[in-house]
Amino acid sequence: MAASTTYSSAPDAKHLFDIIGKEVHEEIVKKDGAEAYKEALKGYLYKANGYILETLSTNKTCDLVKEYYNERVNKGGVARGERYPCKELSGKDAKKEERFSNTLGGQCTDHRIKGNERNVTGGACAPYRRLHLCDHNLETIETTSTTSDTLLAEVCMAAYYEGDLIKTHYTQHERTNPDTKSQLCTVLARSFADIGDIVRGKDLYLGYDDKEKDQREQLENNLRKIFGKIHEDVMKTNRKTNKEAAEARYNDKDGNYYQLREDWWTANRET
Repeated sequence: MAASTTYSSAPDAKHLFDIIGKEVHEEIVKKDGAEAYKEALKGYLYKANGYILETLSTNKTCDLVKEYYNERVNKGGVARGERYPCKELSGKDAKKEERFSNTLGGQCTDHRIKGNERNVTGGACAPYRRLHLCDHNLETIETTSTTSDTLLAEVCMAAYYEGDLIKTHYTQHERTNPDTKSQLCTVLARSFADIGDIVRGKDLYLGYDDKEKDQREQLENNLRKIFGKIHEDVMKTNRKTNKEAAEARYNDKDGNYYQLREDWWTANRET
């Protein structure tokens, strides 16, 4: 990989590593074949809002996401409707849980984290921010007619309200936890990565009680159905060109569509 001319413009080491990481990621994507299907997997927020390019009044992501929620999802209802992404925790262990607090304790057992060994301590734990991710809209998403466009709008909606909630609650958290100051950007980035893990089927958090686990399972089932439809669309799009290559890359007898989900996230993550 050739050295980038932008390296010298990095103001500090963190930005330099961000630039290098982005280039490495792009190189991997290019080599493993995902680039060939990027356009077929790309979602467009303006289409989710019912626009065509000629009638589009704004191309700003946040404006399109808010319009999608207010007009398409909530349909002019109360500010926090039934599909509001940041639905409060429910269940006997919720205890009116505040964001970033530790009243639920560590979520580290094999019942909470996929891959942890049964009755063995010291495994992976879910960070406190993960216990309250704003993804309720994905648990209740309509699956029969969802396309890449509407899925992108739903994912962006979760990310938008997740970020908005973090900005307000994390500031309060910093006041009583001085050692966490200046970490807001890191928390925002990691929460976005958490949403990415869910979309790609790589989320390890199983839930803190049976009700939460059922919601996690419902969310994953919804995504399987949606990506099943996206898989059909990709096969139709590539029917006359590289059908065999597309089938080899994306066909999944188990219906999980992990490779398709990975490529979809790659195609849309920078929206």
